[in-house]
Amino acid sequence: MTKIVNCIIVDDEPIAREILESHLQKVAVVNVVATCKNAIEAFNQINSNQIDLIFLDINMPEISGLSFVKSINKNIKVIFTTAYREYAVDGFNLQAVDYLLKPISFERLLQAVNKYLGENSVEINETSSEIIIEKNDFIFVRADRKMVKINFSEIHFIESLSDYVKIQLQDNVIVTRETISNIEAKLPKSDFIRIHRSYIVSMASINSFTNEFIEINNKALPISRSYKKDVLFRLENV
Repeated sequence: MTKIVNCIIVDDEPIAREILESHLQKVAVVNVVATCKNAIEAFNQINSNQIDLIFLDINMPEISGLSFVKSINKNIKVIFTTAYREYAVDGFNLQAVDYLLKPISFERLLQAVNKYLGENSVEINETSSEIIIEKNDFIFVRADRKMVKINFSEIHFIESLSDYVKIQLQDNVIVTRETISNIEAKLPKSDFIRIHRSYIVSMASINSFTNEFIEINNKALPISRSYKKDVLFRLENV
């Protein structure tokens, strides 16, 4: 029988807690018992519940993550989550399972969870080892020094601009330092289509199309030769 891993998330940033919790809800063997905004709340959770694993920020007010780890039961494992590389050596000296740099992707988080599972010999059968991916209807991207929530239903198209990506929404434009391929990997394939190395479009936002262009809100977006066959086949067979 599979052992469920009880964890808590400790971070003073609400958006960071929300992102981690959203990621972890997709992992079948992990149960998020609570999210905590500081070490005091985390202490209370540890005293009240059986906690196996902590996702812990380092730079927090009053009690830092490093100080917090030194004061808890050594049987409770820790994965550090931080925006600062310089604490990595200190983190691993405290026997941390892993050290994750923000912004934390689902893939990187899953790698850390799998490392914990391997080190702690958690028995996983064929069924329960599957990662349960719930169909989220949003993503988070970093813009203006914060993580911004973007609902898929609001996206018209996405444009690559060298080292940046422009996400055209219904009433706004978000620019984020990201690659278009990384954004594409997070989108539901049934709702979006890549038409060019620089463009991804929402199927629901397409007003019309030809063999050369897709029109969205009076803007013509080019269909590149390398994508044309797949794009036209999909559009003609909706």
